[in-house]
Amino acid sequence: MRGKAWKFGDHVDTDVIIPARYLVTADPETLGAHCMEDGDPDFAKKISQGDIIIGGENFGCGSSREHAPIAIKGAGISCVIAKSFARIFFRNSINVGLPIFVCPEAAERISQGDEVTADMEVGVISDETTGESWTVPAFPEYLRGIIAAGGLVPFVASGAGR
Repeated sequence: MRGKAWKFGDHVDTDVIIPARYLVTADPETLGAHCMEDGDPDFAKKISQGDIIIGGENFGCGSSREHAPIAIKGAGISCVIAKSFARIFFRNSINVGLPIFVCPEAAERISQGDEVTADMEVGVISDETTGESWTVPAFPEYLRGIIAAGGLVPFVASGAGR
């Protein structure tokens, strides 16, 4: 995964990620068009496919709806790196096939606009702008399979989980 860093602070809740007024659909593209709209009205227009969200503490707190990680993925974000995640957001992200990385050091040091890479197989996050790198736990093969399949439902439907 490689993209431009879009930095957000602590306690970004699911209503900031996707405002409740758009929860009448679960369509990824529709939700993605409104991703982070209340925090930055032009966010979905400014990002490019593959860009990366950098969050602070407790990213994704709030409701248990899967709409938030669906919106992030639907907007074209390749992954989220944060100091920490709300537990239900963490699980929902894996369930919909959105890679997320817990790395407080990277989340602190990466700046808005930096070019960032993240490798879930090896477990390395790199700020290509500054040359800094951080080691994170590699994703187990099983989780990489879920993400590659596009989420838990397609993974199970494919029979790969047997």
